[in-house]
Amino acid sequence: MKKDRRNFIKVAGMAGIGAVGSSMLTGLASCNDSKQGSNSPIADDEKMDLKGQSVIGLYGPWANSLIENKVPPYSFRNTKWNDLDKWKTAANERIHDRLGIPDIGGTPKVTVKKQYEYDGLHIEELSWQLPYGRPTDAILLKPANAKGKLPAILAFHDHGANKYFGTRKITKTSDKQHPVMEAHQKEYYSGFAWANEIAKRGYVVLVSDAFPFASRRVMLQDVPAKLRNGLNDQNPESPENIKTYNDWAAQHEHTMAKSLFSAGTTWPGVFFAEDQKALDVLCAREDVDTDRVGCGGLSGGGMRTVFMGGLDPRIKCAVCVGFMTTWKDFILNHSVSHTWMTYVPVLPKEMDFPEILGLRVPLPTLVLNDSEDELYTLSEMQSADKILKEVYKKANAENKFKCSYYPGPHKFDKNMQKEAFDWFDQWLKG
Repeated sequence: MKKDRRNFIKVAGMAGIGAVGSSMLTGLASCNDSKQGSNSPIADDEKMDLKGQSVIGLYGPWANSLIENKVPPYSFRNTKWNDLDKWKTAANERIHDRLGIPDIGGTPKVTVKKQYEYDGLHIEELSWQLPYGRPTDAILLKPANAKGKLPAILAFHDHGANKYFGTRKITKTSDKQHPVMEAHQKEYYSGFAWANEIAKRGYVVLVSDAFPFASRRVMLQDVPAKLRNGLNDQNPESPENIKTYNDWAAQHEHTMAKSLFSAGTTWPGVFFAEDQKALDVLCAREDVDTDRVGCGGLSGGGMRTVFMGGLDPRIKCAVCVGFMTTWKDFILNHSVSHTWMTYVPVLPKEMDFPEILGLRVPLPTLVLNDSEDELYTLSEMQSADKILKEVYKKANAENKFKCSYYPGPHKFDKNMQKEAFDWFDQWLKG
């Protein structure tokens, strides 16, 4: 398993959870292998910090100095903010501007493609068409024979360096699972489809394919032939094709990010716009109590939780798993480990990363970290924890925030799921 996780970090660095090319990672990995006998693409975080090293070499300390030891102007920790409502208004206006959130219309028309029961759940396979791209596929789950309005969860799938799959990463709709997804759930979720498990507790759960995953992924037939590397969209479900596609999509992230920036938007801005449409769909249902809606997810899903939980007040309870640190950590240690989907130009000078999620104060928020997570530096996870505690304390809402650490690498395992589900129950059912 340790070897699998190291391989994941390698792939993540060139793909989705990452933003550097494969040639750079290969070079880094071979260098580390020869010196340390390790497959890790970068040196140990704490050792790098002690040596004054960074993922961008001698430019790291200078880049970090641009934001270091400063309470950002749009941080609630800044002494100029004493009125919570005035701060939230100003900070929300600023982050919306920085995100460049595209206008993608109102609540989309939903098509119910299929309904059935499985695993004690009523399941609906849904789709809706946004103004661009192919239709978004989604899975809705709730207890079979449930009556009346239920609390609801907008569940976000992870990135996992795998754009071929989306909703299937955290759902199970039949006894026959794709072997890649069976292995994925075993590796990161203790073998559970966590969306199913929270639905069984009495929730309406909606999981949609994120941009650009699964039904929303970039199809090879839709890009110029010179960009396809001789590949095509045939034999889509074969493990070989899935790997080949994910390798291609990893490199295509650079192109996508540059194109989005050129269009005046950001990847988090597009995520937020599309996730808001999914939230619109969820809240429009007659079986959903719109006063009791939460969101959560692991990794890339945790990142989406940061933005959705921070910016949409309809989210009454948020659980961010495996995606909490500081901009400093990205600057010095881990931009190499993360996707282009994370970054918002200029914003780090105005608020630290955890403060995006902190915009939801005083609404309940849980952060779950893995203490040996390869994607973050422990000291910076702890710094992010401290920042959020300060925000909630200043808002007189200390009991509405909690951060927990679990041993082991990047995951959302059975024990973590229990704490997350209990937190949802406490605030959405209590």
